[in-house]
Amino acid sequence: MRVWLGLVFCLLVAIAIAACAGASWASPGDLWHALLGDPSMASRLLIEWRLPRVVAAALVGALLGLGGAIYQGVFRNPLAEPYLLGSAGGAAVGATIALLVPLALPQTLLLPVLAFVGAWGATMLVLGIARVAGAVDAAGLLLAGVAVAAILGALRSFLMLALSDETVSLQVVMSWVLGGIQTPTWHGIVLLLATALACLGLSLLFARQLDLLGLGETMATAFGVDTRRVVARAVLAGSAIVAAAVAFGGLVAFVGLAAPHIARWLVGPLHRPLLPASALVGAIVVTLADAIARAALPPAEIPLGLVTAVAGGPFFILLLARRLRT
Repeated sequence: MRVWLGLVFCLLVAIAIAACAGASWASPGDLWHALLGDPSMASRLLIEWRLPRVVAAALVGALLGLGGAIYQGVFRNPLAEPYLLGSAGGAAVGATIALLVPLALPQTLLLPVLAFVGAWGATMLVLGIARVAGAVDAAGLLLAGVAVAAILGALRSFLMLALSDETVSLQVVMSWVLGGIQTPTWHGIVLLLATALACLGLSLLFARQLDLLGLGETMATAFGVDTRRVVARAVLAGSAIVAAAVAFGGLVAFVGLAAPHIARWLVGPLHRPLLPASALVGAIVVTLADAIARAALPPAEIPLGLVTAVAGGPFFILLLARRLRT
């Protein structure tokens, strides 16, 4: 109970700090007055612009942490992460098509749908390559994921060059590539919150199967688990989670890698407590990272993906070095 209370408290503190941070800092008193309904322009900006972005950052972080925990459980690979395994890259290709190709459907619908298709397709491609090559261990999946991610990155760059013209600005696409929380309306926040809660509930359905998969396919099958079906469904759920995160936050690297590890240190390896803990840790990390992105170099803003990459890159190297020693 102390761990959960501590995580919730840390998240609330992170949200408060991020709500105060920016090109012009607000005091805790300013934030309190804004929450109480102060009609001043500064309070309205806090409520209508800064606070929705902070809440969106927390929800995007929760989705990334949740997706990372699912991928690590499915692949039985502590180095698995949506960014490294190509899912985020596939979602970005889908988002690029939605942003640059003039289609009949509204962009608000195309973006999450094509991001989902790209994330799911990229993940299934990684699984297929690893199985065909007979390399379904951690190293094989990691290498296949890196290769697919590189191919998708090149494809995304080609699409940006081929489809852009004087009527289409690449700035919007670059914001997805470098990572950056889009400031939604409060209606958008409600939609994102509902999506995050639905994804959490969906992932908890796989908690016991993910625990059994951790014992190996033979043992999981002995306990009555249809491993192929569970893997396919869990990958589908993870792809949906990644697609939602990319649709609102672009490519934010390494959060899906670090958050489940931190959560595992706090609550242990069982997935029923691990999944919500990973979501809370991811929310804290992205909320603070977004605050740094907005406040470090005022009035400019650092892309969120750069902040998480600078912090998460060394974390990944340490994990990889530790795994290679064992």
